[in-house]
Amino acid sequence: MAWYHCGRCGRLFMAPTGDATDRRCTRCGRNPSPGVDALPAPTDPPPPPAAPPTHAEIPKKQPKSDSRRTPRSHLTLKLLLGWVLVTVLIVLAVRYIWPQETTPRATANAASASAVKGTTGDDSAVRLNQALPPCATTLRGFLNAGTSEERNQFVLNPVATAGRMARFYDLNPLTRIDPGTIKNTASTLLNLPTGPALESRWLGRDGRSFDCVFVQQNDEWRLDWEHFARYSDYPWSLFLTGAGQSELEFRLLARERLVKERSESSQISLVFYAPRFGYPEQAGATSPEFLVRRDSPDGQLLAAAFQQHEKGESMFGSKLAYPEPPDMLRVRVRIRRQPGDADGSFNFELVKVIACHWLALDDPGVVPAKPPRPHDPAP
Repeated sequence: MAWYHCGRCGRLFMAPTGDATDRRCTRCGRNPSPGVDALPAPTDPPPPPAAPPTHAEIPKKQPKSDSRRTPRSHLTLKLLLGWVLVTVLIVLAVRYIWPQETTPRATANAASASAVKGTTGDDSAVRLNQALPPCATTLRGFLNAGTSEERNQFVLNPVATAGRMARFYDLNPLTRIDPGTIKNTASTLLNLPTGPALESRWLGRDGRSFDCVFVQQNDEWRLDWEHFARYSDYPWSLFLTGAGQSELEFRLLARERLVKERSESSQISLVFYAPRFGYPEQAGATSPEFLVRRDSPDGQLLAAAFQQHEKGESMFGSKLAYPEPPDMLRVRVRIRRQPGDADGSFNFELVKVIACHWLALDDPGVVPAKPPRPHDPAP
């Protein structure tokens, strides 16, 4: 096949090579040579070879008429409505025919839903769900901050706390926690004398766990840093060895010794431990024995706090149990150190029990117990 020019109609056409006398123009049907008599043109000349259709020219399949689907659509709708009706009937039958769960566990779960005294479980849940996201944002901002100055903008009472934070981190390492590796495990609302607060528990991938308290201040949820850092004026282990000032404030764990043996005694025997951040089940440096009179204000406060702690009753309406060992109580105390009789020894005195919790709050958290009748003479 080759392309030729027709001298009759002036168009190009394709024809087989060979004898030119038999060649005909595929457009007009005549001999392309002008000097040759042309045969009569066929009435219907053969059409030129058609090019393959392009993608745009391929006709689209027409959708089937919706009229054919009408009966099937009605059947599907009827089946769906029937299934919904059966499901609703089953739910109503389970709710009203079978009795509700009345086990102690169900009662405890219903009671824990009300996190603040005087509110219903639904109201408390709504308030908790509203407060938790901004509290989590505050915690992430605090943990992402690289310096104590940057962290100060996320804490409660930032102006008053700035100096305490600076002194604390001069003597203690800055807590490093990746906020992307922790998750919230439990939360509850607190009913503090100063206003609403939220307590939450967090667990990291490295196994460290800690609790945070957020207090609403100036329409913002701020971190109670003193509670978070377990703030003390000076490291407890160094204070026991004679370093630092002779009288300081500490956040410690208190354990009552010889509970049964001294149940009839006029004194309470105490030992204090330093808390370990991230590992609440472990205790740090241990103090010598402290003896506190039961009929003193500190003794009455400690006796009431230990009784409440033994019953599993939390403070300020909290529904979360303490993560520390069950025989240890959180306390905030002032302790004085004095030189002992022997060289290098020290005597320690409990000056005051400020509170039976670690919050940045002077409220003791418990009502002091009535002083019992002393059985032993005063030392």
